[in-house]
Amino acid sequence: MVNRRLGYATLQKSQSNVASDATFRSQASLTRQRQMLVIGFGRDHCPENAYRTAYQVGAEIARRDAILLTGGLGGVMESASRGAKESGGFVIGIVPQDNKTKANAFCDAVIATGMGFARDFITAYSADAIIVVGGGAGTMIEIAAAYQKKIPIVSVKGTGGVADQLVGSYLDDRKIEQILGEDEPENAVDAALKSIEVGR
Repeated sequence: MVNRRLGYATLQKSQSNVASDATFRSQASLTRQRQMLVIGFGRDHCPENAYRTAYQVGAEIARRDAILLTGGLGGVMESASRGAKESGGFVIGIVPQDNKTKANAFCDAVIATGMGFARDFITAYSADAIIVVGGGAGTMIEIAAAYQKKIPIVSVKGTGGVADQLVGSYLDDRKIEQILGEDEPENAVDAALKSIEVGR
């Protein structure tokens, strides 16, 4: 009899802890700053238009009090980081090297993964939403990783590369997550934030 009572008390406590954990997670999701990943062309092949657009995207993310995540290097990553930093935002660079000094100068915090292209999964999984500015094969890795996890993806139209190629499409016939498209940086950020809020 004593053991049964102890077992029941333990079960009640366990259920109470589960409810408490769920409440905590719910409250945390309401208070945690949104983490927006900007991806696209690297330094070696970033057109001026994409560079300017990335700067505007980064600035808009900062103005909406979200945290900017990037792959931490040059091109779109550097420009978005600069835009966010100069608009008072917080920037995290997740670099593929094992050396924090490889990050661009506009990162407030650097995560040195030492994982090469495998770091693209870390950047994607850390994001609440992703904004694409141009981009090539490396950008596709991040998009594919996010797609599998149903993370919202918004392309800025007219920036070239995969951003333009994938607008309005799904990556496969499962139609997990449609890649949205917007003409202006501010609209892309708005669409990304709205996608986060509607049940994702």
